[in-house]
Amino acid sequence: MNKYQTTYLISFSLLIVLLISSCKHHKDDEYHSITDKIKAKSKHYKGTSITSEKYTDHIKTIEISADGLKFLIPDRKGKIKSYACTECHTKPLKDMQSTDIKKAHWNIKLNHANQETMNCTTCHNGKDMNNLKSLTGHTIDFNKSFKLCSQCHQKEYKDWTGGAHGKRIGGWAPPRVSMTCVNCHNPHSPGIDTKWPARFNTEKTKERK
Repeated sequence: MNKYQTTYLISFSLLIVLLISSCKHHKDDEYHSITDKIKAKSKHYKGTSITSEKYTDHIKTIEISADGLKFLIPDRKGKIKSYACTECHTKPLKDMQSTDIKKAHWNIKLNHANQETMNCTTCHNGKDMNNLKSLTGHTIDFNKSFKLCSQCHQKEYKDWTGGAHGKRIGGWAPPRVSMTCVNCHNPHSPGIDTKWPARFNTEKTKERK
């Protein structure tokens, strides 16, 4: 056996040893990767007894299904206690704009996208003001306004359904109750202004002066 064959044999033997050592055994479960190990370890997981219900039971919620996940969100329509939209919107918008009807929210300024891309009727249907509408004209319930936002903000929507974007109410223990887009963002002006921390760093304040 020449030196090249010897080197090859040693290399091959080391490879076999490495392959064998990479396969670990835990009781009766064999795993070849961290994913297999997680699956094996969690096979008999029966959940947790911790609950966040005492922190959320005062909130009226509805169950939704988004991206195959089911969780709770705060009810929004229940807060419209005085008047439904159609109690005032009894005429087409162009007719209401030309009359002396007392106006409740004509002063809303849309600061969401440029006017060539978006206006009031992008989200609101003048013929059905009690509901929102999608870009393709489908009806969207006010309680499910996240469906409207997801049309343009798909990345944020995916993060929200997965729990990485937004805020959970009551912590991470089940049941999951998550704020929606409009609980944190004004839909007409969704950008959040820069804010100082609640407690100032006095030394930094002096330095900035």
